[in-house]
Amino acid sequence: MDLVIIERAVAADIRAVYALEQRCFPSPWRKEFFESEIANDGRYNLVARRGGVIIGYLFAMWFADEMHVNKIAVDAGARRQGVALALMQRCTGFAIEQGVTSISLEVRQSNDEAQRFYTFLGFEAEYIRKGYYPDGESAVVMMKEL
Repeated sequence: MDLVIIERAVAADIRAVYALEQRCFPSPWRKEFFESEIANDGRYNLVARRGGVIIGYLFAMWFADEMHVNKIAVDAGARRQGVALALMQRCTGFAIEQGVTSISLEVRQSNDEAQRFYTFLGFEAEYIRKGYYPDGESAVVMMKEL
């Protein structure tokens, strides 16, 4: 199995990131959202590649001492191989370097596997954000203090 390389996302990655987004989420972000995230300051965007192919990504933003993970996804064929863990560890390391003291994210209330993953990483469920997703499903807001 080829080594997974994690690096900062660039504009040339958007097409592959967007294609992965569409495969992974029932209510995918629009391509323009990713383009905007790449162009804006205060963003930390990563891609994971295996054999030159993007198999995962993480898009986060930070302001002052807070970071928010907007998006994280791993291609179905590459899951449970440590890709999401590596993306989150790289993000957390960057956050600490920037003086961030907390990281937050939302996860679908029905996504027990993702909630267990974030709990394993030290995140705690803070509250429910009702009707957060376009299909009406609520989100669990999770937070990790650094």
